Amino acid sequence: MLVHRHTICLPYMDCTTMAYIKPKNHASELTLILFFTRGVSLKSWDKSGAFEREVALYQRLRPHVKRIAFFTYGNHDDLSYAARLDGIDILCNRWNLPAKYYPYLAPFLYWQYLRQADIFKTNQIEGSEIALMARRLFRKKMIARCGFMWSLYQSLYLDKHGANQHELRQAKQAVQQEKKAFTHADHAIITTEAMKKHVIQQYSLLDSTVSVIPNYVLTDVLKPQTKQKPFQKRLVFVGRFQPQKNLFALFDAIKGLDVELIMIGDGYLRPQLEKKAKDDKLNVQFLGKQSHEHLPNLLNEADVFIMPSHWEGHPKALLEAMSCGLSCIATNVAGNRGVITHGKNGILCGTSAAEIRSAIQIVMTDNVLRSRLGKNARDYVINHCSLEKVIELELELLTDMVTKKSQSLEA
Repeated sequence: MLVHRHTICLPYMDCTTMAYIKPKNHASELTLILFFTRGVSLKSWDKSGAFEREVALYQRLRPHVKRIAFFTYGNHDDLSYAARLDGIDILCNRWNLPAKYYPYLAPFLYWQYLRQADIFKTNQIEGSEIALMARRLFRKKMIARCGFMWSLYQSLYLDKHGANQHELRQAKQAVQQEKKAFTHADHAIITTEAMKKHVIQQYSLLDSTVSVIPNYVLTDVLKPQTKQKPFQKRLVFVGRFQPQKNLFALFDAIKGLDVELIMIGDGYLRPQLEKKAKDDKLNVQFLGKQSHEHLPNLLNEADVFIMPSHWEGHPKALLEAMSCGLSCIATNVAGNRGVITHGKNGILCGTSAAEIRSAIQIVMTDNVLRSRLGKNARDYVINHCSLEKVIELELELLTDMVTKKSQSLEA
C-alpha cells in the first residue's frame, strides 16, 4: 500500500488473529489501552503543562494491572517519554506517517499488541472512532469516557447563546461521534450524575452500563500554602479564552473595583480581552498557559478563584482551586453547581456582570467567609475527587468488566 512516499506493509490477518485467549477474572491480569483524544500526543501534553496530571492516574493504576499502553497521535518523539511513564507502553506514529492516514492504519500496524489487550478505553469522545474500529477488529471490551459532552454543550449553551457556523458544524459532528461511541461501547464513563442522567436518556443506555467517575485532583500537589499570606484583593481565572467562559462579563464586573485579576490560560479571544483590559483601564495580568508544576503557587498567591462560565462539565480548574483551599466564585450553571454548594464550599452567582460583581464584593469584604469557604472547598475535593478515590472506582470497574467477560467466555 502506497501513501505518498511512505510504503506500508500491513500484516496478514486471518482467523488465527482472533484466536481464543484464556479468560481473565481479575484486574491484575488485564491489559488496558488508552486511546488519546484525536491529534493529542505525549509531547502536546507536556507542552501544555498537563503531562503530570494526565498520566498520574495510569501511573498509579500500573501496579494493579498486567499492562497499560497509550495509543497516541505523536511521532517517534513520544517514545522519549518512556522513562517518565513508569512502565507504560507507548503506541505512537513511529513511522512518521501522514496524520490523516495514521489513525486508520495504526490498528493494523499494532495488531499483535491490540489483539492481546483486554479493554480499550477512550480519553475523550473525539478520536473514539479509532477505538471503535479496533474493538470491531479484535472483539475487545471498550469503555467510552467523556469529560465534555457536546450534546449537553449544544443544548445548554450553543442553542441559547448563539454560535457561528464553525461552532455549530463542530458541535453537530461531535454529537454524532458521541452517539456512536456511547451506543457501541460496552461501558461509558462520565464525570457527573447530571451527565449520567443525560446520556442514559439521550442514547437509551442501561443504568448499569454507565459509571460516574469524577475528574481527579492531585491533592498532594494542589494544596494550601502553610505560610500566612497577605490579603491582596487578587482574583484568579484559569481556563480557555472562549465565549463559553463568559470573560467579557467578568471584565465588566471588575470595572471600578479595587481588585487585581490574574488570567491563566489562552485562546482566540485573548487579543480582544487584552484590548478591553487596556481600554477600560483594568488591573489584569495575562500569564498565558502554565504548567501543572507552577499552577499551585500561582493559585495560592490569589485570594479568590472565579469561574464565570455559561456552562461547564466537571470543571478541573475549579476543583484544583478548591484543592488549594481558595474561596471560589462560580456561576450557577450546569457543571459548577454540581461541585459548589452555595454558601458552604463556594459562592454561586448569575452570569451577568452585575451578579458577578456582587459576588466578588461579598467574598472580598468578608475574611471569615473566605476562610470558611476555602476550608470546606479543600475538604470537598479530598472526599470526592482525590486521585485515590478515582483509582478505587477505576479498578472496581475494570475488575467488573473482566469478570463479566470471563463469565461470558466460559458460558
